[in-house]
Amino acid sequence: MKIGIGSDHGGFALKEHIIAYLTKEGYEVIDVGNHGEASVDYPDFANKLCLAMAAGDFERGILICGTGIGMSMAANRHRHIRAALCQESFSARMSREHNNANVLCLGGRVLGVELAKDIVSTWLHTDFAGGRHQNRIARFC
Repeated sequence: MKIGIGSDHGGFALKEHIIAYLTKEGYEVIDVGNHGEASVDYPDFANKLCLAMAAGDFERGILICGTGIGMSMAANRHRHIRAALCQESFSARMSREHNNANVLCLGGRVLGVELAKDIVSTWLHTDFAGGRHQNRIARFC
């Protein structure tokens, strides 16, 4: 599976850890930036990732900013995106199982690396349940 990933300056350090983790796990990772800790605007990278997903460059995306809030708000402005801000694994599982989230948002300043890796792993290994949940998603997608 191809996974796109992007961050602002507040999420850059965690993004680097997540890229290393995903690569070790055998995923193909496409980094849409930011490439450093200099201050940047998170909507630029959320938009870049969402537009690349719409073009079919990858199946799922991960966005990281300081809290994850800004990235989730920016990503969810795109009609084809279902971005979920997750701070623990249960929400990550439910975001996939019930909501078919295709973008995971994380807070680089609020999550430790090991917890973030656990959230990412849970999110990537959980399938969408479909059924009654598909009917709900169809109402907003």
